[in-house]
Amino acid sequence: MAAPIDTAVSRRLASVKNVVIVLSGKGGVGKSSSSVQLALSLLNLTPTTRVGLLDLDLTGPSLPRMVGLDGAAVHQSSAGWVPAYVDQAQRLGVMSIGFLLKDRGDSVVWRGPKKDGMIRQFLSEVRWGDLDYLVIDTPPGTSDEHISLLTHLHPLFTPTSANPTTPTSILITTPQTTALNDTVKSLSFTRKLALPVLGLVENMAGYACPCCGEISDCFGKGGGEDMARREAVDFLGRVPIDTVLVALLDAVSNGEVPGADGADAGGQAADGAESSLPAPGASPSTFPLLDRYLATTSAKVWTGIAAGVIDAIERRRVELRAGLDG
Repeated sequence: MAAPIDTAVSRRLASVKNVVIVLSGKGGVGKSSSSVQLALSLLNLTPTTRVGLLDLDLTGPSLPRMVGLDGAAVHQSSAGWVPAYVDQAQRLGVMSIGFLLKDRGDSVVWRGPKKDGMIRQFLSEVRWGDLDYLVIDTPPGTSDEHISLLTHLHPLFTPTSANPTTPTSILITTPQTTALNDTVKSLSFTRKLALPVLGLVENMAGYACPCCGEISDCFGKGGGEDMARREAVDFLGRVPIDTVLVALLDAVSNGEVPGADGADAGGQAADGAESSLPAPGASPSTFPLLDRYLATTSAKVWTGIAAGVIDAIERRRVELRAGLDG
């Protein structure tokens, strides 16, 4: 068995049990919203599950807005950067370059070395604490960010008896041919760099009319499943367009869903958030975003996808443990 490689990144992430990288070959397929939904679905497994969300889309950070943390700030401590938390119990932590910009409209115009340095800092200096899962949202395609990420995560690709696992990934696509062609390129990238793929998710797979319930396959049908079968990759699920989810994410972005302190991102009680207030006599929710998300159709689909991800991780863990014992 190869000796573990000791680096600042490996030391920092030693308390993270599982790293899942979310990839897409093309922009606009819902990769960031999929990352958020995966994180929320993993959190819903048990009341004690802790998840981190790391936004590596440096030029287009959108995770802070999607989880109601737009305008939040991260702080330095003696142990490193403290992530921003979505809930009162600090079960979902988020780190993004969006927290470091003076204005959310500011552009990030960086060459490769600057991006590499930022990614190294995110991986080695964020004080996540004990995490069950670290979900990493990446930009579309296969660019500097992906190469830097896997370079810095390289020490974690040596499994140990204490944690017989390595970083893994899932692929997000839509059913149409253009997106599928670019997804094949992302899959090729993972194979060249020996990054395990847990499976593929077909997003925007149909639209259910809120009036009559008829499903229209506006982006085609079954392309992701066919590709998964052809490429011998597990197919994790088909996610339809969910207007309730869209409305929820808009409400979160507008500060209408209370955050970790029961207030919006600006520190004031969220206006227009009556639907997230507890009923008379009920205890206030400690995680309004998760509670409202679980009422969507997408949550039911992503519950199954998250179960597939966990099952694939556990199968891989058993295989790696057998290799270490042998």
